[in-house]
Amino acid sequence: MEMENHTVESEFILLGIPNTKGQETILFVVFLAFYLCTLLGNLVILSAILADSCLHTPMYFFLCNLSMVDLGFTSISTPTLLVSLWAKSRTISLGGCMSQVVFYQFLGNIECLLYTVMAFDRYMAICHPLRYLIIMNWRVCAILAAGTWVTSYFHTTILTSLTLTLPYCGPNVIDYYFYDIFPPHCDVFPVVKLACADTYVIKTVSFTNIGMVPMSCFLLILVSYIRIAASVLRMHSAERRRKAVSTCASHLTVVCFFFGPFLYTQPSLSNVLAIPTQMFCDVVTPMLNPVIYTLRNKEVKAAFRKMKGG
Repeated sequence: MEMENHTVESEFILLGIPNTKGQETILFVVFLAFYLCTLLGNLVILSAILADSCLHTPMYFFLCNLSMVDLGFTSISTPTLLVSLWAKSRTISLGGCMSQVVFYQFLGNIECLLYTVMAFDRYMAICHPLRYLIIMNWRVCAILAAGTWVTSYFHTTILTSLTLTLPYCGPNVIDYYFYDIFPPHCDVFPVVKLACADTYVIKTVSFTNIGMVPMSCFLLILVSYIRIAASVLRMHSAERRRKAVSTCASHLTVVCFFFGPFLYTQPSLSNVLAIPTQMFCDVVTPMLNPVIYTLRNKEVKAAFRKMKGG
């Protein structure tokens, strides 16, 4: 078989948001506002938890990890989107594209695993309150948190090592619209589509891994909340039931925001619905996480008042 000569691509082109010609300035202002609010909100949450010793508990320890992940997650692709809207430049270097692939997979998996760990923490607090502080000691919390980062690292290494070793010879246009990816950025499936080599192995591994991790986490969270609901229904005190529901409400809300878009971004649904839903997941959810935990949590509000000297 004759060997074909290929020119290796040094940059990719990210397709812009469809049907938005002439609205770039408005979109730039909107997404910049979301981005700045996300950074500010998560930094304030981190500062409040670190500054107030009353918040040095397992629940807020995991919330700190979540805020750090949200800070990184929203900074992967939103700046690229802002540049493309302001400067109308849609090109990204090969190195920049591959960096986005690595960090998007890495931080996305950490967030998914963190929600699962936080569900387990809520399960222990409500279903085993007398043993909670013994079981969820700082050593266990550190192991669980480190486990999310290490597991995500190995998961990401498998996918990205297969992606990075592929040759990319053209075309170099990443069609995020077809894959319901928002904001436009480099991810495994749309990038692999542009490789000029056999991609059967990486597509199989990617589909298995990317589908397996969220589904496993969702099932574990579901089991935790079924056990929590059963325990709450057995409580005789209305006050205890109210406190239990209040304890879980914030976490359950952000879990719905995180896993909900998976139900609305299936190929059977139109992109008219899929893209706004994915936009909500990638841009709005990282901003809402600190807001939700702040509005529904008296301890965090008290920490804010202490920071302001109130």
